[in-house]
Amino acid sequence: MNYLRSFIPWLVYAGVSSAGWQWGALAGLAIAVVLLVADRAAGLSLDYRLLEYGTILFFAALSVVAFARPDSGLQAYGNALSTGWLALIAWVSIAVRRPFTMAIARRMAPPEVWHTPLFRRINVVLTAAWALSFTLTAVAQTLASAYSWNVIVSIVIQIAGFALPIRFTAAYPERARARFLDPSGVRNDAQGGLAS
Repeated sequence: MNYLRSFIPWLVYAGVSSAGWQWGALAGLAIAVVLLVADRAAGLSLDYRLLEYGTILFFAALSVVAFARPDSGLQAYGNALSTGWLALIAWVSIAVRRPFTMAIARRMAPPEVWHTPLFRRINVVLTAAWALSFTLTAVAQTLASAYSWNVIVSIVIQIAGFALPIRFTAAYPERARARFLDPSGVRNDAQGGLAS
């Protein structure tokens, strides 16, 4: 559920956009700001929050464009733009060594594992899976918009773009921990000193 919380602004944008893309963008922006402020008020660190900052930046820019030019041709590419931006956030977060999934994982994992190589490795792999899925979804959504595919196709593409990495995220960490531990449950230093 923590992963879903991080994408609430994007879900709100998708839902509210049916009443007008400018209102969807504004609603996404408002929710993104509220969630970031709530995290800060709860005492959560704002480190590793590239997803949240990137979300605010995207919806702020989109709100300006959508209100200034409500009839812009970009509206038809809203799904592709939003998913492409998520892909960019994910790839950049890996490049700057702050995988966006780390902020989410830190809500669930105890602080003593946050700085272990295994925790970092798991989050790099998870973020890469999300980044790849977002990239492929953005390409597919661009094609769907360019060729005016049925809206059902676009919905299926969007659902798959989130469902596949969610499934991977649910299964991969446990497999990674098992791979780096020997059968007795003792840390396997031969595997690069990774431990859970």
